[in-house]
Amino acid sequence: MEEFHKVRRLPPYVFEQVNRLKASARSSGADIIDLGMGNPDLPTPKAIVDKLCEVVRDPRTHRYSSSRGIPGLRRAQAAYYARRFGVKLNPDTQIVATLGSKEGFANMAQAITAPGDVIMCPNPTYPIHAFGFIMSGGVIRSLQAEPDDGFIPALERGVRHSIPKPLALILNYPSNPTAHVASIDFYRDVVAFAKKNDIILLSDLAYSEIYFDGSPPPSVLQVPGAMDIAVEFTSMSKTFSMPGWRMGFAVGNERLISALTRVKSYLDYGAFTPIQVAAAAALNGDGADIAEVRDVYRKRRDVMVDSFGRAGWTIPAPAASMFAWAPIPEAFRHLGSLEFSKLLIEHADVAVAPGVGFGEHGDDHVRIALVENEHRIRQAARNIKRFLASSAKQPNNVVPLVARS
Repeated sequence: MEEFHKVRRLPPYVFEQVNRLKASARSSGADIIDLGMGNPDLPTPKAIVDKLCEVVRDPRTHRYSSSRGIPGLRRAQAAYYARRFGVKLNPDTQIVATLGSKEGFANMAQAITAPGDVIMCPNPTYPIHAFGFIMSGGVIRSLQAEPDDGFIPALERGVRHSIPKPLALILNYPSNPTAHVASIDFYRDVVAFAKKNDIILLSDLAYSEIYFDGSPPPSVLQVPGAMDIAVEFTSMSKTFSMPGWRMGFAVGNERLISALTRVKSYLDYGAFTPIQVAAAAALNGDGADIAEVRDVYRKRRDVMVDSFGRAGWTIPAPAASMFAWAPIPEAFRHLGSLEFSKLLIEHADVAVAPGVGFGEHGDDHVRIALVENEHRIRQAARNIKRFLASSAKQPNNVVPLVARS
């Protein structure tokens, strides 16, 4: 049977190749240190779990919930934005709870995209930023991911050479996978450009609380006038170590939030009510849980940068996010990120995410997730040191897996 139209628009899932190799190695008894998927290993704070257990005992909470989020949860998110960013939000018209930021992005794409609409999107970037719109019939125009002096000229070229004119621009800072962080001045320039050219801004701020150096990352909604054109997506997955709970938010422009809310009302009944109540309690907390999570990732980052560097692989220290965006060592760069990732599994028992999975311009990097404890990170470094030393002595013994098949 011929593949369906939307399925044909999706390339093979790059990460699945690594996942299969990882599973095969484990079935053979290998102890794989998995730094690939950004799946937090930290437990959800006890107070949040306790609140869930308390509420779940009430049978009234077992019924269908609210697709847009219960009022108390939306008020908690509004209070968080006021404290953290100084941004005032109306919980009734400018906030909707989503089943994670990933699903929120996909639902927004369904809500606003017509066939052939052009979306400007960083490359490399988190896959849903592009493929949410591709599955909805949109067309992607790739941009640089760096929030530097070249970004606005890239936007100008995108508007000048796109037919039709771009509908929306995706922003993601702190970035997954590159860990780039944007300044408020950068956002001011982007908002001014977007308003001038009537372009929607969709900002993924999932890593706003995982930062290590300097000031906390800003929100695009802090820029005066951004509310006219922008929606921002946040997630509780990394901030509170709640990835399996599937709880996120979209906040911002009332017209866009209304469109997203309407689409969601046809697709889901919202998260389980006890989850929403527990999430509200987390947002209304004193911030100690967030600080503890941030400190754990900072220590892991420092251990990784130090131990990998002493092993012979220099890793730029990320200023934010739970990832390092690591250039492939020069001796292996010609292989590309997928084959290098396979070699690490086979010869070092270490799994990372190939950069090409985040876009073609990521193929000379791999993404390393800080999802193992410090002891395991040091063990990964020792394994990699042996691998690099062995390959330097006997380069012909290190053959890409694709060449063996």
